[in-house]
Amino acid sequence: MRIRNLGILAHVDAGKTTLTERILYATGATYKRGEVHDGTTVTDFDPQERDRGITIFAAAVSCDWAGHRLNLIDTPGHVDFSAEVERSLRVLDGAVAVFDGVAGVEPQSESVWRQADRYGVPRIAFVNKLDRAGADLGAAVGSIRERLGVEPLVVQLPIGREDGFRGVVDLVGMRQLSWADGELHEAPATGPEAVAARRRLEEAVAERHAGALDALADMSDATLRAALRDLTLSGDGVVVLCGSAYRNRGVEPLLDAVVDYLPGPAGDPAADPAALVFKVHAARTGRLTYVRVYEGTLRKGDVVWDAGAGRTERIARVLRVQADRHTEVDRAAAGDIVALAGIKASRAGATLSSRAAPVLLEAPATAEPLVSVAVEARRSADAPKLPAVLAALVDEDPSLTVRTDQETGQTLLSGLGELHLEVAVEKMRQASGLAVTVGRPQVAYRETVVRGVTGMLYRHVKQVGGAGQFAHVVLDVEPLPGTGFEFASAVTGGRVPREYVRAVEAGCREALAEGPMCGHRVVGLRVTLTDGLTHPKDSSELAFRAAGRFGLRAALRACGMALLEPVAEVTVSAPADALGGMLGDLAARRGQVTASTVRAVTAVVPLAELFGYATQLRSRTRGRGTFTSRPAGYRPAA
Repeated sequence: MRIRNLGILAHVDAGKTTLTERILYATGATYKRGEVHDGTTVTDFDPQERDRGITIFAAAVSCDWAGHRLNLIDTPGHVDFSAEVERSLRVLDGAVAVFDGVAGVEPQSESVWRQADRYGVPRIAFVNKLDRAGADLGAAVGSIRERLGVEPLVVQLPIGREDGFRGVVDLVGMRQLSWADGELHEAPATGPEAVAARRRLEEAVAERHAGALDALADMSDATLRAALRDLTLSGDGVVVLCGSAYRNRGVEPLLDAVVDYLPGPAGDPAADPAALVFKVHAARTGRLTYVRVYEGTLRKGDVVWDAGAGRTERIARVLRVQADRHTEVDRAAAGDIVALAGIKASRAGATLSSRAAPVLLEAPATAEPLVSVAVEARRSADAPKLPAVLAALVDEDPSLTVRTDQETGQTLLSGLGELHLEVAVEKMRQASGLAVTVGRPQVAYRETVVRGVTGMLYRHVKQVGGAGQFAHVVLDVEPLPGTGFEFASAVTGGRVPREYVRAVEAGCREALAEGPMCGHRVVGLRVTLTDGLTHPKDSSELAFRAAGRFGLRAALRACGMALLEPVAEVTVSAPADALGGMLGDLAARRGQVTASTVRAVTAVVPLAELFGYATQLRSRTRGRGTFTSRPAGYRPAA
C-alpha cells in the first residue's frame, strides 16, 4: 500500500482538529464524528486539551483512502506549542494548511507556513468555514498571496455563500459536488462561470509549468493534474481547495487532492534501518517513542543503535498509532510513522540505526525558551521527587528546560510561553500527583553590545608542575545587528595555528552564557581574533579555549552593554466600541501599535507585559475580545 505522511497545520481555531475528525469519519477509520466542543475528538485526547478546547500535543492517526495509507499528524495551532509543530514537520512529506474563510491568513498560520518552508514540506491549502457569516474565498486567497508570498492555484469554486454554502465546483474534473443529508452528490459542471474559472486556472498553471504551456490549447484533466502536482512539489504554486469541515463539506475532494498532489515517502525497506525519533510520550502502559522510518525495516525484538548517544536500544513492540490507541504490528518499513515500546532513553531528535551501519539524521530545530517559572514541591517530603518528575517532563518535551538559579537556589522551569508552562506544570501534577508551588513567570532577557572595544589583550598563563598552559590572544568586539554571534580570525603569518583559532572560538561561545550586566546570555556581537602568541611547550587547545573564554568576558566588561527584552506581535480583536480601551491598555503595556482597523489592533508588546492579558482582555470587553501573539524577537528594555 502506498503512503502519504502529512500534517494538518493552521492557526488556533481554524478547524484543524475538526477537519482531522471528518477525515477519519470519511475514510471509515471512525464510525462517529467527534466534536471539539463536546470533548469527543480522537486526536485531542489529553484531559487538558478537552478542558481548554485546543490542540496542545501533536497526535498521529492513520486511515486509508484510494489505496493509500494516510498517516496524519494533527498539530497545535497555539504559538506556545510551535515546537510540537517543528518536530512533526521534520518527519512529514507533505501538509494541508487550513485557513479560516473569514480571517484568512492569521499570525500563527504564517508562522507554521514558514516552519514548513524551512523543511521544504510541500503543501496544499484548504480554506475552511465557508459556511460562516463573512466568509469570502477570494479574500482568503488574496491574503495567502500577499502574506505568504506564494501563488495560490484555486481548483475549486464554492456553491452558495455563508449559510447557503452547500458544495464546490471541481475545476480539474469539471464536476459539481454537493452534500445533502450526509451524502455526496455529483453532477457535470458546464456553466459559463466554471468554464471561465477552469480557463484561468489553466493559464495560471501554464505560466509556471512548461508541459502545461505546451498543452494550453487543449489541456486534458490528466495534464492539468500532473502539472499541479509538479508545482506543489517544487513549491512554485499552492493548490487551494475550500469547504466546511464542521458541516462535512469538501472533505472527500481534499482527500483526493492529498493523494494526487502531495508526495509519497522514498526509502528502501531492504536497506539498513534508519529512523528518526520525533516525539516521546509517557503513556499509562509505559514510555512510547514515536519514529519516522526513513530506510530499512524495524521489527519487534530488533536491537538498534542510538548513534548520537552511543548506546543500544531494544524494540519490545512496534505499534500503529491512532492517537491514544495503539495496534501492535510485526514491523515498520521505510516510510512508516509508528510508535516503539521498549526504547528506554532515546530522546526526540535521536537517530535509530544498526550498529554496523550507523547513521545520524538531522534533528528538528529546538526553540530557545522565553519564559521561566520557579517550581518547588509544596511538601518538604516531596522535594527529593521533584528532579525526577521534571526530568521526565523535559524528556517528553525538549522545548522545556530545567536549571538551578545560582543566586537564589530556586529550580527554574523554562518554556516558550505562559500557556506552555501552565500546561507543563499541570501535566506534571496529573502524571505524578506531586503538589508544586509555582512562582510568577519571568521572561528571558538578553544582553547585547552597543559599543565595542578593540585590541583587548588577554594572556592565559598557568603553571602547576609539569606542562603548563600558555595562550595570548588579542580580541576586537563590535556590535552585530540582530541576536546572532559571529567569530572571525584576522591573524596572519601562522602566529596562532588553525586548531588554536577554533579553540578560541569555542571559548568565546562559552563566555556568551553569562553577560556582565545581569548574567543573561549575550547576543548581537562579532568577535575578531586579531593577534596572538604561542609557547613551544605550554600552548594547547585547552589553554587557548580558556583564553577565549576569559578574554571575551574581560572585553565585555569594557564594552558598552544594553539589556534586551523579548517582544511579541499581538493582534487584538474586539467590537468597535472597545477599540479605544484596547489602544489605551496596549499603550500602558509599552506596546507600539503597527496597524489598526475598526475591529482589530496589531502591536509589538514586551512579553513580560502579556502575563495575564487574556483574562484582563476578557474582563474589559465582557468576554468579546480575543488576541493572538507570536514571538517578534528582542528590543532594548525600557
